[in-house]
Amino acid sequence: MPRPPLPPFTYETAVEKVRLAEDGWNTRDAAKVARAYTPHTRWRNRVEFATSREEAQAFLQRKWNKEHQYRLIKELWAFLGNRIAVRYAYEYHDDNGVWFRAYGNENWLFAEDGLMSNRYASINEKPIAEEERLFHWPLGRRPDAHASLSDLGL
Repeated sequence: MPRPPLPPFTYETAVEKVRLAEDGWNTRDAAKVARAYTPHTRWRNRVEFATSREEAQAFLQRKWNKEHQYRLIKELWAFLGNRIAVRYAYEYHDDNGVWFRAYGNENWLFAEDGLMSNRYASINEKPIAEEERLFHWPLGRRPDAHASLSDLGL
């Protein structure tokens, strides 16, 4: 089933695709998010590699079981044809209540039907004090009026 917007991307459709991905990840629903990827998607996420939609879903389930109060902002960096590059940051706390902010870059490759076939992520994170948190919306979709990464100086 096609997943618009479809490649080749324009600036507007690339921005839309990035926001749809952000919205999906902010649901923390691994099954829903995994449906945005091809059945044989290939991922690199830090030191983990997935080679199927099922492996990507299992990765996401593990991730969100340990990253509590997860909130993510993605921002378009570049695009061309069926490729999109994004930068992003997310905040969460672990089981001990320690807060973290993670910063990363992703390179995405899309199939003709708009499903993501390849996702390569590079991520760094650091512990932050709760007072340093910048992402304060209710869990779920980031409100349209919330500051972007660039607005936040990230």
